[in-house]
Formats: sequence, structure tokens, C-alpha cells
Amino acid sequence: MTTLSEFNGPGFAQSRTRGFNNLLGKCFGIRHNEGMPNQPPRVFISFDFDHDEPLRNLLVGQGKHSDTPFSIADWSVKEPFTGDWKAKVRARISRTEQVIVICGEHTHTATGVAAELQIARDERKPYFLLGGYSNKPCKAPVTAMPGDKIYQWTWENLKLLMMGGR
Repeated sequence: MTTLSEFNGPGFAQSRTRGFNNLLGKCFGIRHNEGMPNQPPRVFISFDFDHDEPLRNLLVGQGKHSDTPFSIADWSVKEPFTGDWKAKVRARISRTEQVIVICGEHTHTATGVAAELQIARDERKPYFLLGGYSNKPCKAPVTAMPGDKIYQWTWENLKLLMMGGR
């Protein structure tokens, strides 16, 4: 069985990748995430802009705490796009490693969240649904799959979900 440490150990391929990533960053200002375990995962946060923006702010803030075992590089849409917004969202989602869908009381009526989740699936990005409230009903977007679970937003769940536990 192959272990993760076999891929992360010192070696020619890893040093070439690191050198290439450093060159990209220095010459072009590009941050390339693959093969760089110290870089935060690029995450697209989908949320109901009209009702749940404070939840997105809380999630981004939570990822910035010093005792957090992960970081969130927030690539979510912070203001409504004009024009072909779906193409712009697709471009952002395609540059991320994971999508977090924050579910609130009105998420099932949020057409933007529904479209973002469908784009995430089209782009084959892993995603999870995160319940934004513990004291209110949280609804999944209409494009959620029947088997998609809304996970309770707890510190432990968030850590597990960010590491791929579903």
C-alpha cells in the first residue's frame, strides 16, 4: 500500500515542482497550490448573498485563527457579478480545490447558490453542505443531490470535512 509520506518525501520530482512554483510566484505573481503542502487550500464558498453573508464572514474568520489546522483561501463571490456571471463563477470554481456550500433558511430559493453547486459538480470539485445555523432550519440548494447531507457546523466537523471526511 502506498502511503502519503512516500509522495511527500524529499525527491527529484518534488524539488522540481517546488522550483517551478517558486519561479511562477517570483516572475508572474502566480500562486500555484499543487504540491505545496504549506499553502492553504483554495476554497470557493457558496452562500446566499442576500441572507447569509455574515455566515461566510464567520467561516473565513474561523479559517484565520492561529490554532486552526487549515486555512481557507476564500475565492467566493463577494458582490453580485454583472454580465455572464456563470462563466466568471465557473472560472473561480475551476481554480479551487474544494467548494463549501453554506446552507441557511433561504438557501433553497437562492438561484445563485443552486447554479454554483451545479458548476462545482460539472467541474468535478469536491463539496460539502454546511448548516449555517444550529437554531434555525437549514435548507439545501435545489441542485443538491438526494444523498447530500447538511453537516452541522461544529469545529470538529469542519476540520474533518476540510480534510475530506464525508
